[in-house]
Amino acid sequence: MENAANKLSRVQLLAGGVYQTREAWINAAIAAVPMGSKVGVLLEGLPTGTPLLHPSSHLFVERIAPGCFCCIGQLAMRVTLHRLLRRQPDLLFIAINDINHVQKLTLHLQSEQYLLRLKCENVMTL
Repeated sequence: MENAANKLSRVQLLAGGVYQTREAWINAAIAAVPMGSKVGVLLEGLPTGTPLLHPSSHLFVERIAPGCFCCIGQLAMRVTLHRLLRRQPDLLFIAINDINHVQKLTLHLQSEQYLLRLKCENVMTL
């Protein structure tokens, strides 16, 4: 039986493209998520127009200023990721700018500290 202590959040990793394209892709994917599911979104970058994703009781949206998540932004990413994980999302989208850092970020998400909390399911590149 799954409880809060051993619940795995499914992770969808999205990389490349421009911020608006990543946010639109996540917005479309959320439409297919079963009603009542908790969804977390961690986006690298800030919207340049009207954001498509708006936080609610079931949608947790965090945006981090542009910068490599696994290099200069690692502390910001980890703190924000942990903040999202405390909300115990069923599904977590992580969107980054640079496709060259997908492998390093994926390895980070598979490290011991996340092993019992995250299940990386999909990596999409734009």
